[in-house]
Order: sequence, then C-alpha cells, then structure tokens
Amino acid sequence: MSAPGWRFAWRVARRDLHRSFRGLRLLFICLFLGVATLAAIGSLTSAITAELADRGRVILGGDVEVAMTQREASDEEKAALRAAGVLSETIRMRAMARRPLPAGVGPEAILTELKAVDELYPLYGSLTIAGGAAAPALAPDELLAAPALAERLSLRTGDLVRYGNADFRIAAIIGDEPDRVGEGFTLGPVAIVSLEGLRRTGLVQPGSLFVAKYRLRLPAGVAPETVVDALRERFPASSWEFKDRDRAAPGASRFFERMGQFLSLIGLAALIIAGIGVSNGVSSYLRLKREGIATLKALGATSGDIGRAYLLQIGLVTLAAVAAGLLFGALLPPAAIALAGDALPVRPGFAIHPLPLVLSAAYGILVAFIFVLPPLGRARLLPVAALFREAVGEGRRLDRRTWLPAAAAAVAVFSLAVATARDPAFAAAVLAAAAAVLLVLIGIGWAIQRTARRLPRPRRPLLRLAITGLYRPGAQTVALVVALGLALTLFVTLAAIQTSLAAEIDRTVPERAPSQFVLDIPSDRRAEFETLVRREAPAAELNIVPTLRGTITAFGGQRVAELDELPEGAWFLRGERGVTYSPTPPEGSELVEGSWWTEDYRGPPLVSIDREAAEVMGLGIGDRLTVSVLGREIEARIASLREIHWDTMGFNYILVFSPSALDGAPHNLAATIGLDGAAREGAVARALLAAFPSVSIIAVGEVIAQVGAILDQMSTAILLSASVAILAGIAVLIGAIAAARQARSYDSVILKTLGATRWEILAAQALEYALLAFLLATVSLALGLAGAWYVIVRIFEFGWQPDWVVVLATLGAGALLTLGVGLVGSLPLLSIRPARALREL
Repeated sequence: MSAPGWRFAWRVARRDLHRSFRGLRLLFICLFLGVATLAAIGSLTSAITAELADRGRVILGGDVEVAMTQREASDEEKAALRAAGVLSETIRMRAMARRPLPAGVGPEAILTELKAVDELYPLYGSLTIAGGAAAPALAPDELLAAPALAERLSLRTGDLVRYGNADFRIAAIIGDEPDRVGEGFTLGPVAIVSLEGLRRTGLVQPGSLFVAKYRLRLPAGVAPETVVDALRERFPASSWEFKDRDRAAPGASRFFERMGQFLSLIGLAALIIAGIGVSNGVSSYLRLKREGIATLKALGATSGDIGRAYLLQIGLVTLAAVAAGLLFGALLPPAAIALAGDALPVRPGFAIHPLPLVLSAAYGILVAFIFVLPPLGRARLLPVAALFREAVGEGRRLDRRTWLPAAAAAVAVFSLAVATARDPAFAAAVLAAAAAVLLVLIGIGWAIQRTARRLPRPRRPLLRLAITGLYRPGAQTVALVVALGLALTLFVTLAAIQTSLAAEIDRTVPERAPSQFVLDIPSDRRAEFETLVRREAPAAELNIVPTLRGTITAFGGQRVAELDELPEGAWFLRGERGVTYSPTPPEGSELVEGSWWTEDYRGPPLVSIDREAAEVMGLGIGDRLTVSVLGREIEARIASLREIHWDTMGFNYILVFSPSALDGAPHNLAATIGLDGAAREGAVARALLAAFPSVSIIAVGEVIAQVGAILDQMSTAILLSASVAILAGIAVLIGAIAAARQARSYDSVILKTLGATRWEILAAQALEYALLAFLLATVSLALGLAGAWYVIVRIFEFGWQPDWVVVLATLGAGALLTLGVGLVGSLPLLSIRPARALREL
C-alpha cells in the first residue's frame, strides 16, 4: 500500500474521529477548563482597566487635577490654574451628618464624606439624581445625599440634616457621582453641597483636615504633561499632588493589573496541570487504537503517516476545546461584573478584548502540543509486533522529532508568560515554582515505584496486590502521584490562604484597640475635650496628638520630584502623609537608634523617622530631609529612628517633629478613645458632637468591617481561580485511571478467574490509592504551605497565621475526596465479565 501523505492522514483522522470522539473527551475538558479560565480572567481584567483608562476624564473630573491638603489655593495659584484652562474647584472632608431621631430609631449621627462643589462641577460627565435626571443647582442650604446616607439616617427628599453649625434640606438622592472612583477609598457615604454651603458649616478652619482639588479642562491639543510640568516649575515648593486623565485612578488600575496577573498565573498553572491530564487522556485513547495502528503499519503505513493521522485528530479536538474555552471566557465577564455589583469601581459593558483571547489560545495550543507529542511519539515508534501483542510496556525512548518540538513549545510558554507579565520576575518565579512542584512529584512517583519493587512481599493478599500494583507493567504510579499530589497540595494551599486572610483582621486588631478616632478637635479646646470624655467615660483610655499633613520633597540631597523612579517600598513618598510633633516618644513606637530631644527643646528642626522608611531612603542619624507642610518647606535633621508597632491601631506617624518645628502652624488635634461597650461609645459620641460640631468620629469597628469585606473579596477571587486548578488535578487523576484501565481490566479478569470477588478487587485498588495518599500527605502539606506562605507574606504582605486545625482537616477531606474519585473511576472494572474478556484476548 502506498501512503499518500496528508490526504490519507486526513481521511483516516476524519473517519476515526467520527466514530470515537468519546476517547478524547478528557483532552477536550482539560483544555477547555484551562483556556476558559485564562480567557475569562484576562478579559475581565482588560475590561476593567480599559474602562478606567477610557473614562479617565470623567473619573478624574478633568484633564488635570491639582490637590492640596489643609489649605486652599492662593489667588496667585488660582490665577495660574485658570490661565491653563477651565477651572473647577471642589473641597472634600470627613464630617458627621446628624439628625435627631426618636430613641431607638437608628443612629443619631454617622461619618460621611462631605463634598463641596462649584457651579462648573463636573467638567466631564454628569452628576445625576435617582431616576437618571441631571442634578439641580444647589442653593447654599441644599444638599444631595447618597442612597446609603439616606438609608442609614432614615432620610427622604425634603428632610433636614445638620453638618457643623448649619442645617441642609435634602434636594435629591444621588444617582451617579461621575468622579466617584477617582476620589479613592472613603469611610462613609457621600453628601454634596455647594462651596457656599460648606462655608456655612464652619467646618473649614485653619488646621482642619480637608482636601482642596482643582480640576482643569484643557484646550484642544494641549497635553496634560505640559501643563503639569509648567505648574511644577512655577510652584516648586507647593507640595501639590498631580493627576492627569491618563492615570485618573492609579491605585485602582494598579490593584486590578496586579490581581489580574496573579490570577492569570494561577490559571496558567491550572492549564499546565491540565496538560498532564491531556497526556494521560491521549495515552489512553492511543492504547484503544493499538489494533488500528498495527493494521495500518502492517499494510505499509509509515510512522509518519500514523503520526499525521492521529495528530490531525488530536489537533481538531484541541482547536474545538480552545474555541469553546475562548467563547466561554469572552462571555463570562459580563456575568461576573453583574454578580460583583458595587464591589467593582466601574461597570464596563460587553466588549471583545483580543489580546487576552489570543494569549489564552496560544497557551492552550502550546500546552496541548507539549503534552500530546510524547504519547503520540511512543505510539508512532512502537513496532507492529508489540502492537499486536497488546503488551503494556514502557515504550521506546522519544526521538528528537518528538522531544525537541515539545521542549521548544515549553520554552515558548515560559517566554510568552514572562514577556507579557507586568512583573516578569514574579511571573518567572511562579512558573518555575509550578515546574519545580511537578518535577518533585514526578521524582516521588518514580521513587515510590522503585521502593515498592524492592519491598518484601507481604503475606496479606490485598496488601500484596496493592503494593505490586504500584510497579506492575503499565502502572500509572507516577501519573497518580502527580494527580493526587497536586490535588492535595492545592487543598492545603487554599485552606492556608483562606484562614490566614481571615486571621489577618484578628491579628491586626489588638486586644485593647481604640474604639473611636476623633478628628478635627480645635487645638485651643484640648482641656475641654479631655474633661468631657472623662465625664462621660471615666475609665476611657485617651491619647491626643497634634495632626498635620506633609509631603517629603527632598532627602539625601535629591528632590523627590526629580527622581525617575521611587525606591522600592517608598510608598510614603507618594503624596502627603500625616505628620505630628511631640516632646516625648509617641505611643506605639520604640526608639531603636539616636536620642529624643528634651521637652523644652527650641532649637533647629529635628525629626524622628520610622526605621524602615529611613532604610528605604538610605538615611541615618544626622542626615537631613525636607518636608512641605501647608506649602512651606521645613528642612530637619534626623535625631532618632523608631520601630513603629503598626498593629496597635493607634496614631502611627512615620515623621514626628520636635515641637518648635510645627507648633506655630495652624493645626487641629486628633484623639483615640478606648471604651468598653457600644452603649458607652454612643454616649461619648453624642456628647462630643453636641459640644464640638466640627469633629469627625470614626468607629473602628466599621473600618474593620470594610477591610474585612475587601479581604473576603480577594479570598473569593483566589478561591474561584484556584478551584479550576483543583478541577484540573481531578482531571489528571481521571486521566491516569483511564490510561491504566486496560491493564487493570486484565488484572481484574485474572483475579476473578482465580476466585476474587468484586469487593476484594475494589478493596485492593482502594488500598493502593490510600497508600499513595498517605505517602503524599506530608509532601503535599509542605508544598501547599510553602505556596500559601509566599502568597500571604510576599504578595499580600500580611502576617502568616493559618488555622492548623482547618488546614489538616482540609488535607484529610481532600484525601478522602480524591480517593473517592479514584474508586468511582475504577467501578467499570467490576462489571467486566471474565468469559467475554478472555475470548477477546
């Protein structure tokens, strides 16, 4: 017979695939899961980041934003801003919204974000009210309330609410605040008033904590970078914070990009794990085709003809699985966005994002290529005699035509992942770790086979059958070890991550955490404030500190604005931070180097700085740094370094100045109050608001609840993406069972012929799987804990505190689950009739 090449291969592949697609279902499922996960994660991340970028003007509220804290722009500064474009001014601050209510009917006051806007707001987008209509112009005594504010205080349109010394009538309920995402994290619902209305409250005083933002709409053709550079050059000491339309929400974009990369790498690891299932499934399928392959070879077909025919079959199924995965992944983001609701900063519409789909398809095809070639190469190289004997052997070693393309595909997967990653080093580390885990498990499987072969033969028949089953011809011990090991490792990893995230709040909150933070206490009324708190709660733990805002503008002889890139870990150099002064070392800090100034020190400015911050900036005792406070630059010498105990949840300032450096600047005070019981908290809050209308009270419990909700969302995202990896591990287990089914079917027939019952055969296999699970438990525990530790400590920078009881219980439950899956996959062997099977030998 003459082999006509690809035409012959296509005819064989089409006919064979039409009759026996069932044998390649595992290949389809594994690739579908991996590609769909990658496509869904990539599409969702692209949709969110693209929406943030496309709506940059609306999210920011302008083409350029200039922000400053605790002060408004001077006339000269406003004139310079107006010369650059159309100027809109807003002021934002935390303030207490109050409305007297009958006893027992909700809270009397809640913390809100009070936002004052001018008549030009917003420059881009539309401020709407409930129902979609445009918001009306606000009179000085009118207010727009967020739905959460109205709900918590039981307010309706037309009701009165009080801020500071002024009452406001609710003109409408806010429907959409266009620049909400650009405003960042908030501790309460928003209320919008006019600038004139804010002046009525008396909340804006020298030293008050507020942020003034000036948005610019630039003329056509003017680049935001040009305007920003010109303003920086004209006002070098202003300590302004700049944003432009291209980075309207940098924090949100950075978070979703990093989270998307992390989840994508988990998805890629799941796809690689699924590749092992692909290999097992293809091996099982080709074993079923041994007679057909032998017949074709006996009739004159070459190894190349066999390889082309089955490569076409497997390639068609691969393309179908990849296409189905891409379709599912592209359609999933709208559903995920709908389920997430308000948890996402934006709600992008449906759109096809080509890049993540192309990457997902490339990963799917390359991974399939890597894991399909080895079993296909073995089938292609087996001689006719071996094929007809139905022997289950190890097969020949792979030739260069097989392992060289597979190796090239593996290098392509690694290179593609690293080249497209936001953090190439992190991507390389994750992939290297995944490969190392696979190699470790493969090595363990090989070692188990070698050890089992050398063990003395047990007297108990079932135990002897279980041990010999680990190394008999055709045994899939290595594949089973990889499948069970991956599944158990993933179970441990998820349990450790989940419990560590849950424990983060408990770990962060000390036993005696403050109950309340009180902001904007007038500095000249400190004694009155202390007296009032002691009267309402004599046992309260009270800590009062001066509070200002400042920006580090220079250190080590270099200006921060002139740095091409901030040092690693220099988060405190991004914008303004809280600063204070104190005659004595503050609570929650430990002096580790240098000395504190005397209480009566009145010399040149001195500063005490956090030890870690000093290391990041390369500073030490005696070095100088410059801080801009209220638009005035203060150069201070570093007198001491402190170790800050952040978990005290008190006032932890990176910069603490000597009193003479800042006590002349206008500022207010802030306080922490430690109380026992919610009832006492309510009494103190009511008394403070009655005597100090300008203060803002932050309940620590509400802040912890918000942080807990964010951690829960992160944990859920990790759980969902890692669940795909667990499913892939189960698919690998199913593939290993399927690949060994032919050999096990002969074993089952022989054992039944010799008098074994179905339950004895099943018990022998259960014992074999149990031995593997027992041997792998310790290894999986170590590997899973190592992976979870890296995620918690290195990526999220949280404390490592897993719940060991939950972790060990999850490991046990995972072992039982995988054991159950293995036994269910073995049930078809029990129904094989010996007479029929022996006739087919």
